[in-house]
This record gives sequence, C-alpha cells and structure tokens, in this order.
Amino acid sequence: MKFGLALSGGGIRGIAHAGVIKALEDSKIKIDVIGGTSSGALISSLYAIGYSPYYIYILFKKYAKDLICIDSAPIITGIGNFMMNKRVGLSGLNKGEDLEKAFDDLASRRGIKNIKDITRMPIVIPAVDVQESKEYIFTNCIPKEGNESKYITDISVGKAVRASSSFPAIFCPCSFENHKFLDGGVLDNVPVTEVRKQGVEKVMAVNFKADDIDENSNIMDITMRTIDIMGNKISEQSLENSDYILTVSTDKTGLLDVEKLDSCYQYGYKAVMKNINQIKDMINN
Repeated sequence: MKFGLALSGGGIRGIAHAGVIKALEDSKIKIDVIGGTSSGALISSLYAIGYSPYYIYILFKKYAKDLICIDSAPIITGIGNFMMNKRVGLSGLNKGEDLEKAFDDLASRRGIKNIKDITRMPIVIPAVDVQESKEYIFTNCIPKEGNESKYITDISVGKAVRASSSFPAIFCPCSFENHKFLDGGVLDNVPVTEVRKQGVEKVMAVNFKADDIDENSNIMDITMRTIDIMGNKISEQSLENSDYILTVSTDKTGLLDVEKLDSCYQYGYKAVMKNINQIKDMINN
C-alpha cells in the first residue's frame, strides 16, 4: 500500500511540515509520494531530494530569511498596500531570486538540477500561470491520467519552488519560458488530487488551523487568518479527496515569526503523535 502526503502553504509555519514528516518517520510510516504548495513546496522538495526532516528544520533555523524570502519591510509594505488598495509596481515587490538560488544550491549538493532529476520519490508542486489563469504542476513523474500539457518536468528545483511560493501582492510573478507563475495556493493550496494521481492508495493532507482574531490582533494576524480562510476554502474539494486531514494549530504564528520556528516544528510533530493511532488505522484499513 502506497502512502502520499500533501502539504499546504502557510508562510513560516511551513516548518511544521518537517515536524509532521519526522513524526511519521519515527512511527515507521513510509512516504511514497509527496507534494506541496508554497511553503509546502519548500519542505516537500527538500525531502524528496534526500534531506532528512530534522536537517530541513536545521536549515530553516540557519537560513530562514533566505529560504522563506523574508525581508520584513517590503513584505509589510506590500501587505499594507494590498489591503489599502494601493497600486504597487513590480519593482516594489520581492523577486524571490534569493529563494531560487538557495534551493538550486541545496539541490546541487545532492547532484540534482532539474525536478526531473529527483529519483527518490514522485513529487508534485503546483503553481498558477497568471496570464492563462491555469494551474501547472512541476513534477518528476507525469501521471498516466490527465492532461500532459499541464505538467512541467524540465525546470530547476529552485525555479519550481519559487514559482509555487510567489504569493500575490508580496512577490513578483516568477517568469519561466512564456509563463508568469504565482503561488500555487491561488487554485490548489493542498495538492491532494495530484498526489493521488501518482498511484497512491492513501493520502494525508496537512493544513493549518485559522487562528481566531481578537482585540489584540494586528495586521499580520488578520493577514494570516485571511490566507488560511482563502486557502482552506479553495482546497475544500481537494481536502474531500483525502483519506485523512491533519490540521495543525500553530498558536498565532505570523508570516514573519522566525522566532517561532522551534515551536512550529514541535506543533507539527505533536499533531501527528496525538493522532497517530487514527493515522495508522487510515493507512492500514
């Protein structure tokens, strides 16, 4: 029986996915196929090319600002302008080039350049072409069923991750050939369906709980809740196609809360261990 994991976007909270994978490994659960959107794409790509979940966690602790492309001033300005309906030129947005370079470097350490070079397991990473209003999937394995034109294999790991992580109003669209890609979460925040197409019998989806808003909430709290609401709404159909949904609560971790990396990793790990009996039952039955 093959088991697949579909990881959602979620900013800095995405490190919780590494905790999820570590808990699954500690519970002797083998992951046969992995997929992820935005920050989920970051984690899934590093795991697929051979980095252990704990080492991924260490990488994030050491290089968080480069890996997540966190540059607080431009991001806060971008969000503020977006919410106040101000026009912002592309030159005022984060280009994501540091993220692309970092992931290309990490992939090259494993002898990998393009996503098609990954042999450890099938991987799927969604992105959306803003010009075509169409979803594309970066993968090392085109499924037998489906429209081949939507799958791209000849793209660098860094470019694929950057494309899937280009959140609107914060990052510039990622250019590749004739495409202009934005965050895959625009159409598919949890790629359950694409993971299942890779031939797995069971798929677990991992998303994040939308935090409550109160009188102490700031603009970043509101932004994160908005992202969660949109992401979960967009992914309703995809989530229904999963066999198990693991919802991780990260206690109001904001988009820029690098200091909460340790906590988020533990949130992911503990969420799996708390539900490990149900997860094993789902896999085995």
